[in-house]
Amino acid sequence: MKRSNTFLSSISKKYIMALAGMFLMLFLVFHLSTNLLMLVGDGEAFERAVEFLTLNPAVKIMEYVLFAGFLIHIALGFVLMIHNYRARPVKYHRPLRTETSPFSRFMFHTGMIILVFLVFHFLHFFFVKLGWVDMPAGVSDRHDFYSMAVILFQNPLYSALYWLSFVFLGFHLKHAFQSAFQSLGLNHTKYTPAIKVIGTIYAILISVGFAIIPFYFLFIYSP
Repeated sequence: MKRSNTFLSSISKKYIMALAGMFLMLFLVFHLSTNLLMLVGDGEAFERAVEFLTLNPAVKIMEYVLFAGFLIHIALGFVLMIHNYRARPVKYHRPLRTETSPFSRFMFHTGMIILVFLVFHFLHFFFVKLGWVDMPAGVSDRHDFYSMAVILFQNPLYSALYWLSFVFLGFHLKHAFQSAFQSLGLNHTKYTPAIKVIGTIYAILISVGFAIIPFYFLFIYSP
């Protein structure tokens, strides 16, 4: 009975982690769509969008939901990693052919890199808005994310770190998309191949979409 409860508990954790992951993947689409407005009309559209979001009470609530989603996804990632390690503490000398793909085996590693990137990202943008971190030199308003982006992304090293992070994000998302459907029991021989293709396209579009922004400010933007 105890073993059965442990199994069900593991399944529940995977189910919750999958739902949190899907929520975060939807957020990435919204976040990217908003950020791409920085490339339109000297950021005027982006500034209007930020003003609307800043004054919208529902967005304040969604910020807490978003942080909860991040924390749940990260915490369960740690728990499941430890559970999997305890289930097989000794690695096979020869990898089995049925073993999962490299994307699956390195999900925890790419996840940790993304976590470091998130802290880095929050330090330079979100925490500035909250007043926890000083504003970059040349910025006079804590909500002026456009000016922050201009200053920070014109630094080649800063932009390079972002590009590298987006590469790992793409690898993480590629497997995460398919894994979420699998954890929710939505696998099927007919549509699983399509899920894999959609997941790959999604991972590429999100990673490339975010990478375009520092590229624009570093090589194209002119004040």
